Amino acid sequence: MASLFRRILVPHDFSDHANRALRVAAELASGRGGRLIVLHAIVPFQPVTSFPPTEQLAWIPPADLIAQDRKRLAALVARTVKGRAAPKVECRVEIGDPYQRIMEAARRADAIVMATMGRTGLPHLLIGSVAEKVIRHSPVPVLTIRAKTTARRSKGR
Repeated sequence: MASLFRRILVPHDFSDHANRALRVAAELASGRGGRLIVLHAIVPFQPVTSFPPTEQLAWIPPADLIAQDRKRLAALVARTVKGRAAPKVECRVEIGDPYQRIMEAARRADAIVMATMGRTGLPHLLIGSVAEKVIRHSPVPVLTIRAKTTARRSKGR
């Protein structure tokens, strides 16, 4: 069981949900000599819903985008994964489709710990789910951490 959590891939999109998954992954890897590979994928293009004024348009070279997000990711990881038993962490930022980047990185991992938004219905149908695709096609076990929900408890249970 300990070897299952030696190299844990943690896809991260800078959301609070991804931070929860990062904390869980750190707990799984700590004390077992494990390490984390925290991956952020920059989507190469965004759908345009409206055109901004020309003075707001700016082209940022990919190398600058990667460096900026790597610095941001490293700072976030340093705040989240700390302490004497903290596992070693490698932060990676890549440009590409998140699902494809995760699948490539999974080849060098023993497990994946990732957040899921828990979308259902029309939003799930229209947007899809990176987590769902990863679960279906991953070559390694995947632990999904669902977004916290405010569940109502019925009285008397």
